[in-house]
Amino acid sequence: MKNVLVTGGAGYIGSKITTDLINKNYNVVVVDDLRTGYKKLINKRAIFYKKNIYFRNQLKKIIIKNKINIIIHCAASIDVVESETFKKKYYDNNVRNTENLLKSIDGTSVKYFIFSSTCAVYGGSNKYVTEKSKLKPENYYGKTKHLAELLIKKYSKKLKFKYVLLRYFNVAGSDIVNKIGCIRNTNSLFKNLSLSIKNKIFKINIYGNDYKTIDGTCIRDFIHLNDISKLHLLSIMKLIKSGKSNIYNCGYGKGFSVSQVIKAFEKEVKNKFKINILKRRKGDIPVLYANNSKIKKELNFKIPSNSLEKIIKSSIIWEQRYNKNET
Repeated sequence: MKNVLVTGGAGYIGSKITTDLINKNYNVVVVDDLRTGYKKLINKRAIFYKKNIYFRNQLKKIIIKNKINIIIHCAASIDVVESETFKKKYYDNNVRNTENLLKSIDGTSVKYFIFSSTCAVYGGSNKYVTEKSKLKPENYYGKTKHLAELLIKKYSKKLKFKYVLLRYFNVAGSDIVNKIGCIRNTNSLFKNLSLSIKNKIFKINIYGNDYKTIDGTCIRDFIHLNDISKLHLLSIMKLIKSGKSNIYNCGYGKGFSVSQVIKAFEKEVKNKFKINILKRRKGDIPVLYANNSKIKKELNFKIPSNSLEKIIKSSIIWEQRYNKNET
């Protein structure tokens, strides 16, 4: 079970997963149409197809030709704010294309399916969520991911494959060793703070400071890019060993507010930021962080110390040394 297809493997997270798989001696095929991905992020040892997963017949040929056993599905549209305006785009990319991918598995050697889902499927009714918490997405992005999860469950029964749904919390930071990081994402707090430092501007926008939280700003569970990738590899090993489908929350189990993150950046660079308060963004949830006891117990995942500091340092280094904002 060493032949893996990664959809969205030219993206921020998909390219990191691809590199880590290759370093563990997996044979990796990347499918990405490069609309939001970057060819330079794709590991040179991966087989790359510039394709959109909308084209089911082409995708099935790629799966058969490369004898794919495992699919890691990262390809998606992921901007919460944008999803509220461009709903058709998000339905097509996140729901319809996921079903195309699932249908392409029929008659192939695929046995396992890992899905990049999101904590947004929980909505804001619960702050500290377990994998058994009620699913009530409050933004359209979360709704499309929930629909995709339901499709995976449906097709797993029909096509006899096992799956793992990985519900990401807020991924941030960079892999400095392999020079992988966030190239463009204007809605990323860490990205915008790091760019502001790089450009010596020291200004940042906050979207709402009147939430019912410790300081009025949203609270999130931030997880390092390196650890989100690691959880994919641990999930593959667990899935093959157990032969059972599963769901995991991917977070550190601790929340930091937007204001706390800004203060941590200020401490790192020894400089104050000018903060511009804007109105709340549609779809934002006040507080959400993970009960991660399941990944600690079942995947033997260890929470790193000084996690926020490590994310901040790698984000700043990425912008200053490696990110040239080019395709």
